Amino acid sequence: MASFRFRSNKWQAIVTRKGHKPFVKSFTSKLDAEKWARSVEIELDRGTYLNIPNAHHYLFSDLISIYLEKVTPTLRGRSEDSYRLKRLLRHPIASVNMSRFTPQLISNYRDERLKEIKSNTVIRELSCISSIINYSKRELGLNIENPVTLIKKPPTTEGRNRILTNEEIYRLLIELNKINPIYRSLTEFALETAMRRGELMSFEWANVDFEKCLIFLPQTKNGYSRYVPLSTKAIEILKSLQRTKDNRVFPLKVGTVSLMFLEAVRRSKLENVHFHDLRHMAITRISRKITNVFELAIISGHRSLKMLQRYTHINPEDIASKL
Repeated sequence: MASFRFRSNKWQAIVTRKGHKPFVKSFTSKLDAEKWARSVEIELDRGTYLNIPNAHHYLFSDLISIYLEKVTPTLRGRSEDSYRLKRLLRHPIASVNMSRFTPQLISNYRDERLKEIKSNTVIRELSCISSIINYSKRELGLNIENPVTLIKKPPTTEGRNRILTNEEIYRLLIELNKINPIYRSLTEFALETAMRRGELMSFEWANVDFEKCLIFLPQTKNGYSRYVPLSTKAIEILKSLQRTKDNRVFPLKVGTVSLMFLEAVRRSKLENVHFHDLRHMAITRISRKITNVFELAIISGHRSLKMLQRYTHINPEDIASKL
């Protein structure tokens, strides 16, 4: 409800509402104060009130920094998220006051980034911005409408379909072995299991059951645990590895693996190859042996058959040969 008081030659309107701090504003006339109070109450009832004075207290960089400190460390993808947020801190959008954080600003940012990176990456960046604003609304009382929800998102592009030939794989493995034999073992193991890069870097010897030919992953990217069945070759690779004081099977850093893999790709004179392509290739290979899509999804860890389809690159000629 609203109350009014005359002080310092001005009428002060005070709107109180449970769950909110009092909304206070001064006017030269009581009529203007009453009009403002009624408009605030109507917008509070609709859930559309924008607390601009509250937004004025923050630059977007403030919210990014708070999110980096409070939220990012709790996320499974904290390494990539931290990199993305720190890059965002260096962009001019970080210096914008939140009272001027409009859909037009976000659409301009979207169009600018689309000239530099692929649309799927822009979509991830917009999702990151949206998460920061939603967190700030919940935890910091920032009462503005999320502008990301009001703009058109870029269309998603088709997933990567780079599949290496056997000859290309051979050249790549040779170069990886020259850099360090463990990188060759890691790559061969990835091709046998279709495990994600983060899963490969984190699973421990205690997770391996040689008797049942299984690896247990207690937590994966989508938040679920799963078992990874091991082929005969995968078992051989594991048994060839030397155990270190580190309990991890592959005691390597994600960033280092990516750099060394790209270096091997360069030396092999290959083009358009990334470590994540190994997962696509592995799932495609396994799909030739495991025709049941549900069994294939259990191996790959996909919760959606649509996503599994994006990772499985079946040659139409192979299908035609079966008809």
